[in-house]
Amino acid sequence: MLNAFYSIAVRSYGTQSTADTHDFSQLVLPLAGELSMDIAGREAIVDRTVVAYVEAGSRHDQVSEGLNRSLILDLQARDLDARTADRLASQPFMSVTPEAINLIDYMGALLAKERLLPHKLNLWVPLLVDALLGDEPQLPSRLAGLLATVEANLSKDWTVENMAERVRISASRLHAIFQENLGKSPRVWLTDLRLEHVCRLLSSTDLSIAELAYRFGYADQSALTRAMRKATGMTPAAYRRQARARD
Repeated sequence: MLNAFYSIAVRSYGTQSTADTHDFSQLVLPLAGELSMDIAGREAIVDRTVVAYVEAGSRHDQVSEGLNRSLILDLQARDLDARTADRLASQPFMSVTPEAINLIDYMGALLAKERLLPHKLNLWVPLLVDALLGDEPQLPSRLAGLLATVEANLSKDWTVENMAERVRISASRLHAIFQENLGKSPRVWLTDLRLEHVCRLLSSTDLSIAELAYRFGYADQSALTRAMRKATGMTPAAYRRQARARD
């Protein structure tokens, strides 16, 4: 699922019936308030304790008497394996685990701040599905969790070996999966990710180059300068000047 393409939005519903049928599946993930939903004749209240899965082709309807907001996640047939899709369809209304609540709130916050990037959604969906089903994370979710963990801890001394150990596979297998799903090796992915964050903060903050080197896992300012020059042809200071000149 790492290279899937999803669509997500925040929506609210009112007292008017919004019956619908479509050729893709949906997860309805409440952020606030509640909905009264009917999915193919099965009814339930969907709120912060219950989420809904609408199978492709199922007629569904939702109304609400009060203020409400939900994440609506569209899923194409290719986005879920057949076994997972069948399990979700068999229980269209699911109790929300604490892990799932945290994931729902996280994505809602990113959407509110307009900071939701496609790769974050691809990381989030496998984790959410496993959390909703109460499963031990499978390999796609473990990989998604690894990518999220690395991005949240870029100052750590990551190697291909310790990344592979986290997901309980060999370094060569991890390398192959990265190439298949991300089109680059773990080492190149990590370098690109670190420089993406460095460049963003060079453009938007006054943090020193030494501080950025420390935050994003470079041995010192010189190491960051070498990496920036190799990737962009510019030093960090030159990149910052150019970025601010454009503004």
